[in-house]
Amino acid sequence: MAAGSRRLAAIMFTDMVGYSALAQADEATALEVLGRHNRLLRPVFEKFRGREVKTVGDAFLVEFDSALDATLCALEIQRVLREYNAAAVDRWQVRVRIGIHVGDVVETGGDVLGDVVNIASRIEPLAEPEGICISQQVYDQVQNKVAVPFVRMPPQDLKNIRVAVPIYRVGATVPARPGAAADRGASGGRHLAVLPLSNISPDPADSYFADGLTDELISVLSQVPGLSVIARTSVIPYKSNPKSIDQIATELKVDTVLEGSVRKSGNRIRITLQLIDVPTQGHIWSNSYNREIDDVFAVQADIADRTAEALRLDIARRSGMGTRRVPTENSQAYEMYLRGLADSVGFLVKDATDAARWFQRATELDPNFAEAYAAWGNLYVRMAGDFAPLREVMPRARELAARALALDPESSDAHSTLGNIALQFDHDWARSREEFERAIALNPNNVDAYRYYTLLLISLEEFARAREVAELNLRLDPGSQRYSPVAWIELEMGNFEPALRNLEAERDREPTRVLNHTVLGFAYLAAGRRAEAVREADTPLTDPDWDSRFDLALLNALVGRPEQARGVIADVEGGRGTGYTSDGYLAMLYAAIGEKDRALDLLEKDYREGDALLWLWYRGIFFDSLRDDPRFVALIRQ
Repeated sequence: MAAGSRRLAAIMFTDMVGYSALAQADEATALEVLGRHNRLLRPVFEKFRGREVKTVGDAFLVEFDSALDATLCALEIQRVLREYNAAAVDRWQVRVRIGIHVGDVVETGGDVLGDVVNIASRIEPLAEPEGICISQQVYDQVQNKVAVPFVRMPPQDLKNIRVAVPIYRVGATVPARPGAAADRGASGGRHLAVLPLSNISPDPADSYFADGLTDELISVLSQVPGLSVIARTSVIPYKSNPKSIDQIATELKVDTVLEGSVRKSGNRIRITLQLIDVPTQGHIWSNSYNREIDDVFAVQADIADRTAEALRLDIARRSGMGTRRVPTENSQAYEMYLRGLADSVGFLVKDATDAARWFQRATELDPNFAEAYAAWGNLYVRMAGDFAPLREVMPRARELAARALALDPESSDAHSTLGNIALQFDHDWARSREEFERAIALNPNNVDAYRYYTLLLISLEEFARAREVAELNLRLDPGSQRYSPVAWIELEMGNFEPALRNLEAERDREPTRVLNHTVLGFAYLAAGRRAEAVREADTPLTDPDWDSRFDLALLNALVGRPEQARGVIADVEGGRGTGYTSDGYLAMLYAAIGEKDRALDLLEKDYREGDALLWLWYRGIFFDSLRDDPRFVALIRQ
């Protein structure tokens, strides 16, 4: 192309965080880090067909033919650097900010000029360390092509740019630091917690309606692009343990809270809500709705629109919550559905059975109720392996998900269910990935999809990507996941110290929870620190649930104390266990106490009958005694 010619291009600026300070303090180290930075980034530019225009010190200017290539390249850069930094000592770590804009450029003497270059250079400093910022023009081209969240910032006044420029943060996978209101406010009010609605109905038995409606509001608001909504499993504890708005915001890392109450009397409902800005404690908006139950969907749509408008989210780019498909015209079916949602939160075996019954009743009352089919199928997926054999619940879950998709092809929950079935039951990794990515694209707040997608990536040993997805899930569901999934991935990667630090912090945060001690004990064993594992195995069994007893018995068996494990085995085989224990899990106990043939018999039976637990746990320390056995090797190959 001739010098001075004009063309459309995407421009990326990258800049290393903290390089100037490092250069002043230790020039030799700074030059070594810069060399590592260049060696890490340049292959990624080439992979996505980026042309390195120039480098100035620790900054790159790179040109791409498309905004999509530039965005995918930026995401890959941050992934590569996170993986590198996880294994690097602090002084060698490389962290960059990235900014991208698209527009006309003019090439002169191998350089590129134009407003697009100036704007991209001004956007880059707005990114957080290890972050990416893009302009509105880039967002318009990539929003439906990249399965990561986009968070819109308030319009930015950029130096020497005449008009304010809308900017988006891309793929924020690192949880924000806890606490500071300034950090929360910096997101522009894009992280929302819907607190459990208070039930002020005359009949206390109507609490299911408030609980189910809370879940529905979370689901509806999750469909608003640019709005990160905390999952129900993380907000439900505040129903029985209320705290101040500021405490909740700090714990959940949100800057906006929606709270309110519900009064149900016959077929009439009164919903009172207020959206609160955490840093100022002021009401962004508040409203009361006095309606018939039949109007509840219009109420939900209005709440979503008010919230989006108040937080300055781009309503024009949404499909329109006000025109959201009405899930059912049958108010009784909707009440059955809400009962099912309420019963599926705690997820005890009894609750799961009750929830399934409510979902079944909802679909009997309205055979075209897609959301009820999807929730019912997802419930069975969550039961599989831990509460019921896969061979019993997965075929039924498949039927329900297929029915949901026939009625609503854009059901994120149904796609997530199919992804899990492909993962756990069919062992079809490609189909599983496709379904999970589709579920997340349809609803970037779908925590179940993130959770199970993480398991797929661990199974495929794509650990760096697994950590990204686990951190996204942790951001959306900080209460239920804590740090264990990320720590698990660190252990799989051989990064023992960060994993142990996370698990030790979780144990110290909630020291009476037996699970925290057993998980840490398993991690100590994986890291070769037997003495610390023995200390965790000495934890008294204070939790009454079956899972706690099983895990503590397994840990004790692994440190050479088989008595508890033999007791659990006797109860399971004698029909006295208070929870479901699959043959695969029972095999863990037998392997831990050294009865290898019995463990292998159970694993082979588990495989024949369709549960096939080994896809997830075959690397676990509980199977170390079987590792070289030909029967175990054959099972892994199968």
